[in-house]
Amino acid sequence: MTLQTQVVLRTLLETPAKARYGLELSNAAGLPTGTIHPILARLEAAGWLESFWEDQAAIEKTDPPRPRRRYYRFTTNGAESARLALAAAYQGGAASARLRPAPDGLGG
Repeated sequence: MTLQTQVVLRTLLETPAKARYGLELSNAAGLPTGTIHPILARLEAAGWLESFWEDQAAIEKTDPPRPRRRYYRFTTNGAESARLALAAAYQGGAASARLRPAPDGLGG
């Protein structure tokens, strides 16, 4: 697990139930969006995160109008998988900290 992935996971774990969008995570983690989005895609493919697009009606109320945001949040077991992987990485068990599907296929 890369250091950047660890930073993204720690940032998400600050408020694990909150859905957050890429630029928000980029600013909070101190990483460029070009780094954040591939990490989010890998975490989603591993079943740790789920994503959804912002409702069109919500952005029509913004002034000035802006593009829709894609939000990310942990799946049912994603936050626990992230905590375990970060603990393993912290303890030097980088090999055991690889992204894996959520236990029992219960991604979300």
